[in-house]
Amino acid sequence: MSAAPRHETAPALGAGTAWTLLAALGFGAVSTLTTIATDERVALFTVQAWRYVLAAALLVGFVRVRRFARLPRREELAWIVIGGGGQTLFVGMALSSLRFIPVATLAFLFYTYPSWVTLVQTVRGAEALTARRVLALALSFAGVVLIAGAPGAGGFAWQGVALALGAAAIYGVFIPTLQRMQKTHPVVVTSAYGKIGSAIGFVLLAVGGGTMTGAMTTTAWSAILALAIFSTVLPSVFFLMGLMRLGPVRTAIVSTVEPFLTAVLGALVLAQAVTPGIVLGGAMIVAAVVILQFRRERVA
Repeated sequence: MSAAPRHETAPALGAGTAWTLLAALGFGAVSTLTTIATDERVALFTVQAWRYVLAAALLVGFVRVRRFARLPRREELAWIVIGGGGQTLFVGMALSSLRFIPVATLAFLFYTYPSWVTLVQTVRGAEALTARRVLALALSFAGVVLIAGAPGAGGFAWQGVALALGAAAIYGVFIPTLQRMQKTHPVVVTSAYGKIGSAIGFVLLAVGGGTMTGAMTTTAWSAILALAIFSTVLPSVFFLMGLMRLGPVRTAIVSTVEPFLTAVLGALVLAQAVTPGIVLGGAMIVAAVVILQFRRERVA
């Protein structure tokens, strides 16, 4: 029997899980920190512009100090345009939904993205669409209905739901795309290029909207600094390190701790209610993700 691929070994899976959990800790605070900053009357795209400008500066500085080799010009451009542009798109959509829905609702709706990952992998021929996966998809979207409520029912915020689900679908395409682009490049280098692209994207959006400013309160700046360091730079590197060891589907599974953390932070910091519908629907979405992961595998 042939030896197991490197990314399938137990040490690699354990390390990948640890990196992904660390990433989830940082990413789980994004919605709460963003809400704190925008509550200080700072426009969303301005908050994200400064977040990514600072994150890009930190990563580029680290790359230069450590003397990492530059990527080939074509790959540099790909990471700036595809990596950074894609991140600008789904982050902008997801966080824009906070105008209509609370952070816990966004967190669980966004976590339908493993279902989109599975669909993308199926279309690519990398994953078979088994009965187990069909069940998982049904559970996931039933959870969406429970969380969002039916159209026409009181409190249904279709704009926020559409933005959150649209961001999740884009992210479902984004994850396997990143994995293919990563190759053997150092993750800190590709993260730096991606953050440069996101910084450019959000600065253009903020300037185009006439909201770009540096005149903000101490609270707003503190939230933005925390976003840049603890919810962008560190978790982005950790996430890619986990992704390259676990693959897109396993990474999605381990990351399911993130929406629960987001919901808890929203309740504790922002005093946002977490309803039984959100809890039950979120549990169904997470159960769907777990079902997607559990399949029989042989490792030689």
